[in-house]
Amino acid sequence: MKLKALATGASIFLAATVSAAIADDLTVVSFGGAYGAAQKEHMIDPYMKESGTNILFEDYSGGVAELTAQVESGNVQWDVVDIEAVDLERACSDGLLEVIPRDILPPGDDGTPAEEDFYPASLSNECGVGIMFWALVFAYNTDTIGDTAPATLADFFDVEKIPGKRAVRKRPQGNLEWALIADGVAPDDVYKVLATQEGQDRAFAKLASIKDNLIFYDSWSQAPQLLNDGGAVMVQCANGRIFNAIKDDGRPFKIVWDNNLFDQDVWSIVRGTPRLDAAQKFVAFATNTKAVAGMQDVAYGPSRRSSIPLIDPTIVSDLPTDHIDEGTRVDGLFWADYGDTLTEKFNEWLLTL
Repeated sequence: MKLKALATGASIFLAATVSAAIADDLTVVSFGGAYGAAQKEHMIDPYMKESGTNILFEDYSGGVAELTAQVESGNVQWDVVDIEAVDLERACSDGLLEVIPRDILPPGDDGTPAEEDFYPASLSNECGVGIMFWALVFAYNTDTIGDTAPATLADFFDVEKIPGKRAVRKRPQGNLEWALIADGVAPDDVYKVLATQEGQDRAFAKLASIKDNLIFYDSWSQAPQLLNDGGAVMVQCANGRIFNAIKDDGRPFKIVWDNNLFDQDVWSIVRGTPRLDAAQKFVAFATNTKAVAGMQDVAYGPSRRSSIPLIDPTIVSDLPTDHIDEGTRVDGLFWADYGDTLTEKFNEWLLTL
């Protein structure tokens, strides 16, 4: 009986030790694929090696639904989340994220104070610290496009000129802006128009004009696959995903930068995490000069000026920062105000297809 009691006690102690170890693990969530691989190489693995902290690195599809469920239930499973700036304003204003003190951020490798080294947009919201600049673009397969290759956003919506399926992300963000621009709205006016009922109706009508040629996907990783296997002749995607397919997989894809929508991703900390101090330390490390320069691996521009000297000159033209004049900055404040309404309308519209 005594041996049995000792064995039971040992089991309880071991279980408690394992639970404590798990509790000390930091859960970091991002978008997977080549993008996540770059973060793992330049941020996750170096931080684990330096700090001794174990990181559980998980994938999600974006948005704020899972984040909201965790915070509102009080069952917070995530600690740090890579969130698109288009969702950041809403998540911060809804109290889903912690405020990140700027004094935890290290200076640039050249000694420049963090708040001067980061591009202003990278620190524009108190709940996030910029990782990189990215762009929503579309791409085609040069082997399968046919005699006429697309060159403009108008071509994406012209199914007579270029027949075939177009794959887009199953979200109103990006699709509604593109629909209005393709329908003749000046890029500078797109959010002003989209804020009106008339503008919203106009955007959905433009999308409906090619509804038989639209395929909707959930995850960025699906877009290159659809382009490769012939499921779509053109795909809407984050530029880095297409760049990686070209560079690493040898895919015959070509990016069209016309009317790209550029924005940032940021590291944010989930409100209510019991590992707040560890989360802050990770964010500080994962946004240092060298770490954010590593996002050039997937053709994303760094959030710090001190990272520029570390960029390979041969890929500068593949970075969104080289195509800003051809694009429009996503308005995160607009989506914070209209995101719920337009997501509901978008989902209802999908049911009519």
